[in-house]
Parts: sequence; structure tokens; C-alpha cells
Amino acid sequence: MRAWVLGFWTTLRQLGRWPVTLSYPEEQPQLAPRWRGRPVLTRDPDGDERCVACELCSAVCPTHCIELEGDDRPDGRRYARAFRINFSRCIYCGLCEEACPTLAIQLLDEFAFGKERRADFVYPKEALLIDGPGKHPHYRYYDHAGVRIEAATAVPAAAAPLDPLDNRP
Repeated sequence: MRAWVLGFWTTLRQLGRWPVTLSYPEEQPQLAPRWRGRPVLTRDPDGDERCVACELCSAVCPTHCIELEGDDRPDGRRYARAFRINFSRCIYCGLCEEACPTLAIQLLDEFAFGKERRADFVYPKEALLIDGPGKHPHYRYYDHAGVRIEAATAVPAAAAPLDPLDNRP
């Protein structure tokens, strides 16, 4: 009997601490400041795409839901010719955002999006690009990194074959 009363008393103590129910579509929940929602691709302040197709995001993704193909523009800059995220596999861990050196991938606070077919969860680059710079409005990657320099055209002379047992540099 005593255990029953203590259990009931514990329940009564918690009644005032329960959260208030929201009318969901009309009232949006207040999300935590570090909420990790849907990944998007952002642009720099000039309107160019920030992604340089370094493929760090796809390498760090634990579920391998990011696929991309890179290419060079005529001005020497790299860009993602094709970029695709399969949101049916994404676990919203935020590792892609942390790995991105150009701040191209950012996680928005969007959390509710549903589809009827699994194939509709595969978002191409056009659906992932947003118009603005996201959380970092003044960052320009190429101001810090510059443009790739082409390698020298001279071919080095053939060196003697290396001895794998030799420790000398």
C-alpha cells in the first residue's frame, strides 16, 4: 500500500511540469538554438554558389546520403555540377555542416516535411539551393582561399627507382 501511495504522489508532483500542448500547424514549436534541421546549400553575398565540390560532406556523412560531382568553371573556380541529398536516409546529424570549409551546407530550422513516395525525398541541387547566404551573410570563401593555380607544364625528369628497404629521405 505504501509503494502505491508513493508512486501516486510522484505522479501528482509532476502534473505542473508537463508542457502545454500546441495546435501544431497554427502554432509552431519554439526550437532550441542549436536545432539541426534540413540541410540546404547557400550562396555567398554576390549570389554565386559557395560549394566548391571538395566532397568532404559526402565523405563524413555516416549514412552516405550525399552525392556530388565537381567540375571547373572557366575562371578556375570549382563548383558542384551535380549535388543530391537523399533525405530518407539522412539522420540530421550536422556533420556535413561542420565539415564544409566554405559554409555552403547549413542546417535550417525546418523540421516537418513529408512526402508520399520515397523517391520524392531525393532532393537535387536546384531544390537545395536557397537564395540567401544563410547564417553567415558576409563570408566569401574565395576571399580567403583564392583560385587554384595550374601546375607547371614542365615534366620532371625520370628519377632512379626507389629502393623500398632504404630509409634515407
